Amino acid sequence: MTMQNSAVEADRALKAKHRAMWAQGDYPSLAAEVIPGLGAVLVEACGVRSGQRVLDVGAGSGNAAIPAALAGGDVIASDLTPELFGAGRLAAEQQGAHLTWQEADAEALPFGDAGFDTVLSCVGVMFAPHHQQAADELVRVCRPGGTIGLLSWTPQGFIGRMFATMKPYAPPPPPGAQPPPLWGDEGHVRALLGDRVTDVRAERRTARVDRFATPEAFRDYFKERYGPTITVYKSIADDPDRVAALDRDLVDLGRDGGVGTDPGGTALEWEYLLLTARRAG
Repeated sequence: MTMQNSAVEADRALKAKHRAMWAQGDYPSLAAEVIPGLGAVLVEACGVRSGQRVLDVGAGSGNAAIPAALAGGDVIASDLTPELFGAGRLAAEQQGAHLTWQEADAEALPFGDAGFDTVLSCVGVMFAPHHQQAADELVRVCRPGGTIGLLSWTPQGFIGRMFATMKPYAPPPPPGAQPPPLWGDEGHVRALLGDRVTDVRAERRTARVDRFATPEAFRDYFKERYGPTITVYKSIADDPDRVAALDRDLVDLGRDGGVGTDPGGTALEWEYLLLTARRAG
């Protein structure tokens, strides 16, 4: 096998693992119950309007794609994990939204150059392992003058800290893979997009999460539904001491983040970076 073929096979295997990770658990219910409004925030920031061609990259079950369609966009919801589309189709039907669902790798999008007026991603493309390849694809498929919009968890925010908490228990990442929360760092995203974009606007915001009454409830919810958390627990399943340690660490994270300290049960604020830019040229 040549080095090129070996690299292709390694990438195919990595993407298969990513697809399997997001297919387990129940991410659609988590997105609907915990962060239901984030997609609409991104769609509004991008100014999606009737008649625009819109691509949602890493769309999952359509948290941003469905609001974009309801705003009048001609929307393609793309994701590496088509197992998430069933819940998205049902939600779209219930809301009267019409859009197309298509399996796609964010690092090798199956769309022509400059084909979309708006290319957006709500906590989606940030999980592609090779950041520059994914950013290059976002720019490539956006028309000159079109909008690129990204909403990503920050490294220092609650979800970024959750990934840092899980990292010591997870298998080492493959060579070249980068941590997802880096997409929540403005400097990192500006470097990825470079001079191919103009009019960059970036703002840190928070999403208030009131779903969890106790730190233990937060931990158990993510252990049951969130693919990355499930994957880490599976990797240490044969070591009860490490499982117990991760259980404690996630409870400590939830407590430190404010779970259970509010009279209503929760005071979680999850920080994200909202960034929009225009494709140059």
